[in-house]
Amino acid sequence: MPAYPLPSADAAAHGIRVDQLERLHALIERHIEQGRYPGATIALARHGRLLHERHFGQARTGTAAQPAGPDTLWLLYSNTKVVLATALWKLCEQGAFRFTDRLSDHVPEFARHGKRDITVLQIITHQGGFPNAQISREAWSDHAAMRASVCDFTLEWTPGSRVHYHGLSAHWALAVLIEALTGQDFRAYVREAVLEPLGLARDITVGLAPADDARVSDMHEPDPSGQGMRPLAENNSETWRRAGAPGGGGYGTARGMAALYQMMLAGGALGGARVLSPRMLAYAIRNHTGDRTDDFMGMPMHRGLGPHLRGTTATIRGLGAIASPTAYGHGGVGTSYCWADPDSGVSFAYITNNRIPDPWHSERLDTVATLVNAAIV
Repeated sequence: MPAYPLPSADAAAHGIRVDQLERLHALIERHIEQGRYPGATIALARHGRLLHERHFGQARTGTAAQPAGPDTLWLLYSNTKVVLATALWKLCEQGAFRFTDRLSDHVPEFARHGKRDITVLQIITHQGGFPNAQISREAWSDHAAMRASVCDFTLEWTPGSRVHYHGLSAHWALAVLIEALTGQDFRAYVREAVLEPLGLARDITVGLAPADDARVSDMHEPDPSGQGMRPLAENNSETWRRAGAPGGGGYGTARGMAALYQMMLAGGALGGARVLSPRMLAYAIRNHTGDRTDDFMGMPMHRGLGPHLRGTTATIRGLGAIASPTAYGHGGVGTSYCWADPDSGVSFAYITNNRIPDPWHSERLDTVATLVNAAIV
């Protein structure tokens, strides 16, 4: 397996204010002391170099307590959407499909229940019209059942008429598309087409192998009593880990996500390996939804074909108030955010292991992003 692709270098020597990173460390340590989350990990890269990586607190708690470390794999939640998107970008530039194609052009039975004309672009930009559709737990591992379930999704509103975040449903449909185009399990295609060539297969995975279970940070959620936190049983189960839900079930390290975004900043290449073209990335990481409000988020999200962009609206989820308008990234529900800034060449990842709801979650992401953006000189 190829080595991790980014060489390490000194942050201060590459235009990063170390005093700002120390403020970030203090903030994370304070969060842990306050019982906000057991552990966290961060990584910052710039111009093809890993400049900073640090791990905090506990990856696991209880009788099997384990400190967070450089090889810990963290549940990425919806950061997984960007990992899956890279595979779709590759298939598109190879001519396997167009984002303006209807999904039913490639998966004919998806046309059921009025879904014939929904385009892949509408699905990946959260305009598909089926945000709350679900597949059964059994279909997580039975891919024939997965396809049948996706094709049986029903509409909640007219596709294209609204932007409304599709938490998991859209990306189950996109996984079915990948399997229809390649004849492969979507998890295997993501690994073989994107992660292995980039040298990131040890740092990012969609569908966790049993051999990696010992590396995984357990997920938590606030205790309903309002006191402390408890393990989040469903997301710690073997079934969940193996499934690799394409919209929220990937695992990774902060350095892995920082490196994936470095590939995008470098126009599709990393460590001497090219997986995408600059023009494909320019098309994908573009604002395809304008300033239309995402009804679920309550603000414009400037959706690209995977990541979303900062833009110039007053508020934006995760990227922070002072980020460059061209910055882009994605978050993971209640836990994390990873992003890239084309103006500075910086990519950054922040991942924690307690799924905390808003408003605290979004407020801390804004503070974290501000500390990091202010570190860039």
